[in-house]
Amino acid sequence: MRRADRLFQIVQYLRGGRLLTAAQLAERLEVTPRTIYRDIADLMGSGVPIDGEAGVGYLMREGYDLPPLMFTADEIVALTAGARMIRAWGGANMAAAAQEALVKIAAVLPDHARERADAVNVHALNLSEMTPQLRARIDQAESAANRNERLRLSYTDESGAVTRRIVRPLGLWFWGKVWTMVTWCELRQGFRMFRLDRMQEMEPMGRFRPEKGQTLRDFYATKAYDRRQPSLGGGA
Repeated sequence: MRRADRLFQIVQYLRGGRLLTAAQLAERLEVTPRTIYRDIADLMGSGVPIDGEAGVGYLMREGYDLPPLMFTADEIVALTAGARMIRAWGGANMAAAAQEALVKIAAVLPDHARERADAVNVHALNLSEMTPQLRARIDQAESAANRNERLRLSYTDESGAVTRRIVRPLGLWFWGKVWTMVTWCELRQGFRMFRLDRMQEMEPMGRFRPEKGQTLRDFYATKAYDRRQPSLGGGA
């Protein structure tokens, strides 16, 4: 482990006022206690608010934190690939945020890590299906689920029939090319999944209070998602 990574890990272990001895830190980081003593002294000398002494233990006072910017090579691959996918297939706001995240990640990484990010060979192409209207619906649905905001939908099912519902959005699922919204349907009084590319209108209808038996956790408990596929009409 590089020394910079070890210093970062020491700070992470001491976060939240946890008291740890040099021996405990040395065991976790696979170094000698003497190395930990030197690292602690260097951290304290650089202004990190660590209290304690040898033989007693160390802790870090509350109110101090380090941004988690020391990523492993695998984490860099995951973050870069994930941001590229959201940039290609997410909502308009999501795509803009993903692009900004890529810029920020590149700006704070050391040279060798930035080179690894640039070398990630996972790419995502913009699909013709990802129209501005669909991107806007994705953002609106995500915001509604986050804010517990009811929506009035105008929805075209697989057979072409148009239905109108008032639903309580619970979350979004991405199936590779299709986004679906998990909801509690007030008309059917049950969980329903709707494809976002088949929605014609999404109108806010005010906030709702999550109720027992109607939450996303309850949806998972029913295992209804095992029986629903994005190719189906949804919203029956």
